[in-house]
Amino acid sequence: MSPFILVIPTGAESISQCASCYSACTASQSVLLAGISEIRNRSRELSAALRPQKKTMSSVKATQLRPGMVIQHEGQLFTIFSVDHRTPGNKRGSMQTRMRNLRTGAIIDYRFRAEEFVDRAILDEVEFEYLYNEGDDFHFMNTKNYEQMQMNREELGETVYYLIPSTLVRVEFFEEKAIGVDLPDTMDMKVIQTEPTLQKATASAVMKPATLETGLVVQVPPFVNEGDRIKVDTSEARYVQRVE
Repeated sequence: MSPFILVIPTGAESISQCASCYSACTASQSVLLAGISEIRNRSRELSAALRPQKKTMSSVKATQLRPGMVIQHEGQLFTIFSVDHRTPGNKRGSMQTRMRNLRTGAIIDYRFRAEEFVDRAILDEVEFEYLYNEGDDFHFMNTKNYEQMQMNREELGETVYYLIPSTLVRVEFFEEKAIGVDLPDTMDMKVIQTEPTLQKATASAVMKPATLETGLVVQVPPFVNEGDRIKVDTSEARYVQRVE
């Protein structure tokens, strides 16, 4: 804003009049500046109110829970270590879970009804490539800046059974700390040990255990052989199909 230039004529009365005029103009300028400041503040508040708010929770069915997910349970955040979908006879199914409290570190076992909905926490997620493990330490690389980080077996829980080198995963962060890995819905994995194929085996025959390349054991049809690749549901550690 341009500064005021005060030209003072001669004469005491004229000087007094000009001084009054200068004071009035200065006061008007202050009021104007205050008004502009108020408008700017209101504009910021309105922009903030109209800006889309980031969701922090989304509902998922209990049967969709899988290792690595972070959920809100009884007002606390937990990371899922393991899940077991149980369907006892004619009774309603349930999801038996083992979870770790992100605040206290306490491990709890909890059973959700199969039809129940659970609040999944939406955290900061960053894409990483799983590289390798050294004992109980698992190493990942950020696919954007190539920085590497590691998580241990205790932090990852049963997620480790689905980590194959070069797999892309989304690592979830809570208060800037990596606390879990969001797995794909299914993974293709290699069978390294199972009983030989039975003659005349069919898909409806009794299932047999098979050990996969990560140490995970799943039930597979009798026609699956060592060396075969199979698709596994990561939410239930369940055989889906043989990969040709």
